[in-house]
Amino acid sequence: MLLIGTSGWQYRDWRPARDQVVERPYLYPAGLPQRRWLEHYADRFATVEVNNAFYRLPERDTFQQWRERTPDGFRFAVKMSRYLTHIKRLRDPAEPVARFLSRADALGDKLGPVLLQLPPTLRADVAALADTLRRFPAGVRVAVEPRHPTWWTDEVRGVLERHGAALCWADRLGRPVTPLWHTADFGYVRLHEGRARPWPRYGRTSLSAWLDRIGAGLPGVPVWVYFNNDPGGAAVIDARALAAQARRRDVAVSRTP
Repeated sequence: MLLIGTSGWQYRDWRPARDQVVERPYLYPAGLPQRRWLEHYADRFATVEVNNAFYRLPERDTFQQWRERTPDGFRFAVKMSRYLTHIKRLRDPAEPVARFLSRADALGDKLGPVLLQLPPTLRADVAALADTLRRFPAGVRVAVEPRHPTWWTDEVRGVLERHGAALCWADRLGRPVTPLWHTADFGYVRLHEGRARPWPRYGRTSLSAWLDRIGAGLPGVPVWVYFNNDPGGAAVIDARALAAQARRRDVAVSRTP
């Protein structure tokens, strides 16, 4: 099963101006107010990655409102606050993780994976990673996106496997920038930037290659796939294109526009 969505939903260029001649598909109609975008998004997608939680952790009430405004079965993946990953750099994780969960757990069963995106300058620290992962309850899925090459070791892979955490498979310009490790009972893929035109779109060949990798490397598990190439609505267009290709292969896919 592929659960396909985008990294966020509040992008102004996903809605045309009222007097604009529409030359490409937009997710939001011209007259739809921004306060109704989440409901509109959730009618068309079954999941979203909350990317802005990295910059400012929402209050518990906000998570509760998101739960109430979305349909049954909708899921929010939530990016961990940068306070833990970029300021604390995984040190002393108990309080940041507890604070994060005390708010995000207001999503209830709509809480999907929690993403820990590490700084590109953070070298491998196996002990700090293990200490961080053990702070999450067993029922919370965690994906980790390291970005320094020192993380690509058997020791790091073992820590992820022992804690049931997924290595986030990340892409830049249509190519993986991480190993394709299968470390958990789910997969997590982030597609940051394609090299098709118009930028930052993904072409059919790149999307097909990602379906090949997922099918070969993550068989039989749910895989969360998020497009983070939001400019110009590329994420929405590419999410729809990936879903269409997957359905032609008889792969189960969550709803997409």
